[in-house]
Amino acid sequence: MSIDPLLTLLSQKARYTHEELADLLSLTESEVVSRVAEYEANGTIIGYQTVIDPDLSGNTDVSAFIEVKLTPERDGGFDRMAMRIAKFDQVESCYLISGGYDLNVVVVGRDLREVASFVSEKLSTIQGVVSTATHFKLKTYKQNGFLYEVERQEGRLTVSP
Repeated sequence: MSIDPLLTLLSQKARYTHEELADLLSLTESEVVSRVAEYEANGTIIGYQTVIDPDLSGNTDVSAFIEVKLTPERDGGFDRMAMRIAKFDQVESCYLISGGYDLNVVVVGRDLREVASFVSEKLSTIQGVVSTATHFKLKTYKQNGFLYEVERQEGRLTVSP
């Protein structure tokens, strides 16, 4: 089953007007409004988000990718523990992953100490958390399908071998 073209367009640019979507999809505006409302009501569309360049916005928060190894729960596997971890305010994203760890948890804090404190005082103390490995984000090149400008053109010197 392929994804609805309406959902594809909204995932690429949530700020399309209903009129623009109708034109792009050869639908009426009322059909678009109805389908979007249905997707929102049934939980297919769970939210809308703007991707912001932290360098240009002045955001100095620190992000970390934390690999978490868990002991699965009887009759619940990883789901209950993952949801418990995901509910922390510091957690931006939480994914079940393959490989040597079970979860990849994206955490945001004001600084390195705040993230370290979250890992040592909250995450690592949860019964069933076996180990963690924390990796701090240094630079973003692409996020949610949006490519960041890698080199700012002003004042760059040419580098040659």
